[in-house]
Amino acid sequence: MRIMTLPCDGIGPEIMAATLEVVEAANKRFDLGLTFHEEESGFPSLEKHGITLRDEVLDRARTEFDGVILGTQSHMDYPPVAEGGRNVSAGFRIGLDLYANVRPARSRDFLPNKAPGMDLVIMREATEGFYPDRNMFKGVGEMMPDPDMALSVRKITRHGSMRICREAFKLAMQRKKKVAAIHKANSFLMTDGLFLECFRTVAKDFPEVETEELIVDAFAALLVRKPHEYDVVVATNFYGDILSDLASELSGSLGLAGSINANAETGLCCAQAQHGSAPDIQGQNIANPTSLILSAAMMLIWLGEQRNISKLMDAGQAIADAVDAVIDNPATRTRDLGGTVNTDAFGSLVAQMVSKEAVAA
Repeated sequence: MRIMTLPCDGIGPEIMAATLEVVEAANKRFDLGLTFHEEESGFPSLEKHGITLRDEVLDRARTEFDGVILGTQSHMDYPPVAEGGRNVSAGFRIGLDLYANVRPARSRDFLPNKAPGMDLVIMREATEGFYPDRNMFKGVGEMMPDPDMALSVRKITRHGSMRICREAFKLAMQRKKKVAAIHKANSFLMTDGLFLECFRTVAKDFPEVETEELIVDAFAALLVRKPHEYDVVVATNFYGDILSDLASELSGSLGLAGSINANAETGLCCAQAQHGSAPDIQGQNIANPTSLILSAAMMLIWLGEQRNISKLMDAGQAIADAVDAVIDNPATRTRDLGGTVNTDAFGSLVAQMVSKEAVAA
């Protein structure tokens, strides 16, 4: 299997190196046959090619690779799109139609957290919604009729809503058989109304799954008050983005949350950390690489499930278990968790734990 890697910006190259060391350990232990190919994106690509993400990179990812590991990007610092500042993350989600952004949030008893018992997954639709760079065939969905007025267009489709809801119900069948749909249909009568209509339609195919419909602002409060009650949460793009960051931070840290972007129909999957590029600590070897490591583990598990390859699932789970084993020890935590371990050293510790488990097995 071939994996494309794109270190991108900020701390991306550092956490990518740590992640690849871990994945290589799993590759060796489980005899996965993975090979890796690095491509330029973000500022390195802009400097060399005049654009942050080339179409040929997307074409190669679509036709030549089994998975993608995408580093962090500093898209707020990119030049305008017309000058080559393409949003790399959105480019992959739209270019490869990776509509399912899967974001788990799980509290760990051995780490400080504000949400005891939280163990949920937010299924975020990632190709439309209130994101102007991905809701038009040409151009973006924002405009300024005059200097003092800015407008933005929101797009919700039946196709997009049906498929993310179906993935949410499929995931719930593997977990606690509960799905909560997040909306604001009391205000967005047509757009969120259409999303809820699709949710209810899909629910009829999964009578075993308990469903709940929650207004987004109420759910934000409930997520703080009783996080342990939720299992799978499905939301449109904008709500899912905000709520998944909130859930991850409540469960311990945004730096501990994995994330994948996937398309069950095409079998394409991209691992991507939930957090940003943190340019303020770039090059200091102090970033926590856990989010990208867990994202890569999620990618392996997802690919294994899609292709019915048990050793991929076993490898992904071994990586996740190794991460927990390392951060369970206060002496081997990164600085953001109160420890002193550097980025590269943390990757090595997790990789060693993956390899040690091979000896124990």
